Amino acid sequence: MDSLSQKLSHHFLDAFKDSDVACLSEVTPQGLDQSAVVSSNTNLAGTLGIRGNFLDDPDTQEMFSGNLVPSSIKPVALVYSGHQFGVWAGQLGDGRALTLGEIDVSGELWDLQLKGSGATPYSRFADGRAVLRSSIREYLCSEAMNGLGIHSTRALCLIDSNTPVYRESVERAAIICRVARSHIRFGSFEHFHYRGANDMVKKLANYVIRRHFPSWEVGSEGYRKLFKNAVQETAKTIARWQSVGFAHGVMNTDNMSILGETIDYGPFGFIDTYDPMFICNSSDSQGRYAFVNQPSMGLWNLNALANALVSLVSPEELTSILQTYEPTFRREYFDLMAQKLGITDFIETDSELIDRLLLILAEEEVDYTNFFRSLCEYQTKGGGDFLTKVLKNSVKFNSWLADYDDRLSQEPALSQERRSKMLAANPKYIFRNYMAQEAIDAAEQRDYSLVNDLLNTLQTPYDEHPEMERYAGDPPNWASSISVSCSS
Repeated sequence: MDSLSQKLSHHFLDAFKDSDVACLSEVTPQGLDQSAVVSSNTNLAGTLGIRGNFLDDPDTQEMFSGNLVPSSIKPVALVYSGHQFGVWAGQLGDGRALTLGEIDVSGELWDLQLKGSGATPYSRFADGRAVLRSSIREYLCSEAMNGLGIHSTRALCLIDSNTPVYRESVERAAIICRVARSHIRFGSFEHFHYRGANDMVKKLANYVIRRHFPSWEVGSEGYRKLFKNAVQETAKTIARWQSVGFAHGVMNTDNMSILGETIDYGPFGFIDTYDPMFICNSSDSQGRYAFVNQPSMGLWNLNALANALVSLVSPEELTSILQTYEPTFRREYFDLMAQKLGITDFIETDSELIDRLLLILAEEEVDYTNFFRSLCEYQTKGGGDFLTKVLKNSVKFNSWLADYDDRLSQEPALSQERRSKMLAANPKYIFRNYMAQEAIDAAEQRDYSLVNDLLNTLQTPYDEHPEMERYAGDPPNWASSISVSCSS
């Protein structure tokens, strides 16, 4: 098999390097001292068509540590702008990331990107480094999301080092290799729109269409399809977030993928006890990106993208496409929630049953993931005793169970078949913050075993994994004291 570096191409660089308006910078990574492999993702390596033990090659490890740039590699950092917490922030860009190139995956190009590889022209006086703790969080969460069936960037490997990084205290630098179908953001289009560079807005749209949707014709119809795809895929992704209790934490327009995939893992969090007002980012003092607000924030961001595309699509058409967001979100969300309840075909009256249950879970402060996993074992007509043990107000819940029984009686599936489907819709394991903290604490002592154990578990979160059973229960009391912010 050819070496990984020989598999990489540079289509983005070739497409934009001669543009009149700067959209990228060729950069050189800053390497890590005494690099050490924390983890390599053999599952993803197989998907990419590279051997699972790719890091056994010293040159490959050095490349992912930022210490070696093969002659065939031309790393670039991309510029973009964006709205941050609803305020126009102006120029941003890959301040601590660079794209090594693209790799062909079954006829589609995927980016390979190093995060934490040093300063770029877009670092804004920062060092361009990533610390070990945040890199572990992103490495594991991106794979956890993929395991949950949610479109996301992936993580190929994680490298530790002895390179010091100065934050609130001195920490160790790390580099994560991120893999994605695209790193083009809503803010990429905003960057050129707000500079009046409509030709670059068009050129970027043409590039995305040709790379990801080659059957579409470039032109007015293709631009409409591109925006419609962004609207609908964003709606579906956020619906999936809501169904598993995931909070992104920093849904700025520079953190939104043009393909509607989950990117940029910072102060994320999964809900433990169900709380729709859950705020996972301690930097979000106003609660703009609280869990309950994520669907509306997705639409806000799509409005910002629409504004950036007015030179390609008429305002009337953009508005019409935006109006498909809410029904797309609603349909995806309630279909997913119905599946969690063992309901095969969602009907409109099911929304009331779902909403009532969520109100009970919130009032009773019940663990969201564990409740739904336990519900998989529920048998109709009086089998809810094990569930009522965790609910203080059993009267409300028993009333709900009676209505749930009635609804299940309308379903064609037998109880055992329904149980199997529910187990495939309700994960046993999510990537809780306390799990991340335990993995970080061990890794800071050079023990990477828990990172790898969690990786294997989170890649198949619906399976039992009896050796990891301790992570399937309610989180420990100290977990509520964990705080993550934009610096995490």
